[in-house]
Amino acid sequence: MKTHANARTTYKTRQDLVHWVLDLGRTQADTARHFATTPRTVAKWVARYRREGPEGLRDRSSAPHRIPHRTSEKRARRIAKLRQRGLCAWQIAERLRMAISTVGNVLRRLGLGRGWNRKRDPVVRYEWPKPGDLLHVDIKKLGKFRAVGHRITGQPTARSRGIGWEFVYVCVDDASRLAYVEVLENEQAITATGFLERALRWFKRRGVRARRVMTDNGSPFVSRRWAALCKCHRMRHIRTRPYTPRTNGKAERFIQTLQREWAYGKPYKTSAGRRRALPAWLRYYNEHRPHRALGMRSPKARLRAAG
Repeated sequence: MKTHANARTTYKTRQDLVHWVLDLGRTQADTARHFATTPRTVAKWVARYRREGPEGLRDRSSAPHRIPHRTSEKRARRIAKLRQRGLCAWQIAERLRMAISTVGNVLRRLGLGRGWNRKRDPVVRYEWPKPGDLLHVDIKKLGKFRAVGHRITGQPTARSRGIGWEFVYVCVDDASRLAYVEVLENEQAITATGFLERALRWFKRRGVRARRVMTDNGSPFVSRRWAALCKCHRMRHIRTRPYTPRTNGKAERFIQTLQREWAYGKPYKTSAGRRRALPAWLRYYNEHRPHRALGMRSPKARLRAAG
């Protein structure tokens, strides 16, 4: 049961109220004092119980039974018809000589609000069979700071303004979830390709040869430098569909974990201290942290099993 937000009593309390009055013979005033409510409230629930039984003790909607000035059903159908022809709210309002806010309310009530006709592709989960079949690369921008920030203190004024940004580059293997991370100073093409070179060497030392790499359509990843590097290593470069981050979901999910457990996992005094804590956390993630999608094994254990 969903209790009204301002209700002083619950369904069980109302049953007890009725029991005290009808079964135990207590007065409404005594019952009200015992349950810290008013005699009027006790009388209301007793009367409802007598009329409707136990169902009468449940919450009811506080919406009025009648709304005299509500848009008529005939007009609502006309609005829906125009919407399905592709008209915007302001166009419908202009044509029907109505307020835009009224048209917007009707459209939302009918489920025809913003994005009503947007096609949503079903989520397709996939996993490449072998380590190195696909590497996910992404960048997360984090603010630098000189002192403990507002995320920890809860004070909006606790900010290090004007100190700049740092860029967390991540590279995650699709099959094993093994991850390589660096914190760099910008997101230019030369920086991104340098990161990928070091990531490929790191994976190679662990027996993983990359055959494909997936990125979004950010400027470092559509550059000639990036294309030349992929060609040099005989890797196929796959780009995500625009505005569809879920296709690079393993990198996105890893970044969420990275933020929760490393970047914002403890109150670092400075962003430099946060950077120094990264290698230890990354070693824990790769070698010890259980991963639900891997059957509660670590990425290193998954890599060893695939070996």
